[in-house]
Amino acid sequence: MTQENNLLSPVSITQRIISLDVLRGFAVLGILIMNIQSFSMIGAAYLNPDAFGDLTGLNKWVWILSHIFADLKFMTIFSILFGAGIILFTNRVAEKGYSQAKLHYRRTFWLLVIGLMHAYLLWYGDILVIYALCALFIYLFRNLSPMKLFVIGIILISVASMLYLMSGLSMQFWPPEAIENTLKGWRPNDELVQSEVLAYQGGWLGQMSKRIPSALALQTFLFLFLFGWRAGGLMLVGMALYKWGVLKAERTKRFYTISIGIGFGIGLPLIIYGIVRNFAAGWILGYSMFIGSQYNYWGSLLIAFAYVSLIMLFCLSQIGEKIKSLFAAVGRMAFTNYLLQTIICTTIFYGHGFGHYGEVERSTQILIVLCVWIFQLIISPIWLRFFKFGPFEWLWRSLTYWKIQSMSVK
Repeated sequence: MTQENNLLSPVSITQRIISLDVLRGFAVLGILIMNIQSFSMIGAAYLNPDAFGDLTGLNKWVWILSHIFADLKFMTIFSILFGAGIILFTNRVAEKGYSQAKLHYRRTFWLLVIGLMHAYLLWYGDILVIYALCALFIYLFRNLSPMKLFVIGIILISVASMLYLMSGLSMQFWPPEAIENTLKGWRPNDELVQSEVLAYQGGWLGQMSKRIPSALALQTFLFLFLFGWRAGGLMLVGMALYKWGVLKAERTKRFYTISIGIGFGIGLPLIIYGIVRNFAAGWILGYSMFIGSQYNYWGSLLIAFAYVSLIMLFCLSQIGEKIKSLFAAVGRMAFTNYLLQTIICTTIFYGHGFGHYGEVERSTQILIVLCVWIFQLIISPIWLRFFKFGPFEWLWRSLTYWKIQSMSVK
């Protein structure tokens, strides 16, 4: 067997880091709590809960709990894991004596292609394009010490926060047309709401009038203003946490227990206070979009780290082995499960499927999330009994190595 062929052999089960698989499974399931709002409601409702739909009673509590425990938290974990994944991938390539840069950039290119197809053909809220764009540059930092990675990561995360704060504080000096255009995205009028609802309730081609500009805005302006800084910074933090052994469940139980206490102890009050302030302000553009969003922007980092520590503590314990195996299976197929969530939800809510866009309240959305969770927790381990990879993992790996990978476990 040649050096390259040896490299192309799949990672065996014994080579996998189970804690990463469990954490990845936890994250891909959790991210649907927020993504379903984007699948089923107008884009403004994701940022401003007062922009669309009922926000009273059970619906209000669903939003509050989702905001506290899910909003940005699972995206944060995903970004951290992606950074760790770059280290894992390049280390394995280096061990085989093959070009790290060549395979990393080929892998990133195909992730970008798949992400673009996902964004423009199915759902504008795709995160894969953002990760691929960040990975082009984050790779260059991989050999830095953990402390340098962590510090640079926090600095990058801070940039987006400062840009938001500066935008909010300078809003009084904006030209009227700039405020009006921003307001359309924050609290659209009835005509704009109806236009978006009808587009997504319509056929696949008709959805393009809304999907293409939304995806383009996410991948350009919002990438440069927010997501690129945050996702890129979190990837560097993920590299640091991996090198420190935090993501491999190599730290002590005391370390993880203290981390859980700090994360929840500071993060929860900060986010809850932000919710109170935003409702008191009436979710107005000038405060809630730029200033009021900062409580969750930073609080989400603490909650996410508490989640990471909780999962690591769980992996160190001797309990719940069956639960660990289920989440690990979902995590091994995270790429497939992420895209499968899009396929399921766009079928339910978009016009090329059942066309329930704009019609499902938040309380019912959560029930759909639970059903998707159950389905993926059942189907993932069954699939992996017969195949080494999920179908999209197999596709991505085959494109990366430019060699058709063996799928059967036999």
